[in-house]
This record gives sequence, C-alpha cells and structure tokens, in this order.
Amino acid sequence: MSLETIEFWYWWVAAIVFVVIEIFAPGTVALWMGVSAGVVGLLLFAIPDTTWQAQFLVFSVLSVATVVGWRAYQLRHPTVTDQPALNRRGEQYVGRVFTLSEAIVNGTGKIHVDDTMWKVDGKDLPEGTKVRVTGVDGTVLTVEPE
Repeated sequence: MSLETIEFWYWWVAAIVFVVIEIFAPGTVALWMGVSAGVVGLLLFAIPDTTWQAQFLVFSVLSVATVVGWRAYQLRHPTVTDQPALNRRGEQYVGRVFTLSEAIVNGTGKIHVDDTMWKVDGKDLPEGTKVRVTGVDGTVLTVEPE
C-alpha cells in the first residue's frame, strides 16, 4: 500500500479502531477522531480523486475541531444530575451534624461518619460536641459548633 492508493474503507477501519480505543480508554478524544476518520472515508467515497495530503489535512482539522467543539459544548451545557456529589464523598456530608470523636485541638480533630473517621478543621472544641459540616477541603471536613 502506498499513500497514493488509500481507499475510503481504510478510513472506516480507522474510525472503528478509534471507537474501540474509546471504549477501553474513555475520554471522548478517540471518539471524535473516529468520527473524523469516518467523515474522511465518506469524503473519499464521494470524491475518490482526493489526494492523501488533503485527506490527512481534513482528518487533522476535523479531529481538532470536533474535540475542541465537544469540550466547549460540555462547558456550556454541564450534565445535570440528581446526585451532584455522588463521587465526592466529603461534599455529601455538608450540612449534616455529627459528634466529635476526638477533640479539636489546634484546629484539628476527628469525627466518626458511618464507618469512617474523618479529619476535621475548626475552632477548638471538646470531644462529644455536636458539630455541623460546613465545607470540604480535599479529605478534611470543615466544621463549626452546632
């Protein structure tokens, strides 16, 4: 095979390969490259005399344009969910009240939440004090007295 003999179905095979890569390594980049390869295959099917340079140029431009366009679309239209804190466990506790398992000394203490001990930040309080979670900083909950 030389570059001068690229046929349309080569691009369709490339499109399938990109989609399979997307299945195993999700991130929506390979998906849009697959779409671009499919479009170049359609272009070559419709216009068989398209040079290989033009094919690769169209593929490159379409790949970049579709990836950038999809990212921009996602920023303008974020996914709405009924559980926005699903994979952000600490955020699920904001607003809830717990009892200090260890006193807050020098701004740091611990609370027992379900089956886990969480480190907390807040003003110094004795063990057994009821506290409300007001925020999350990584894996540390910010609390204030109830």
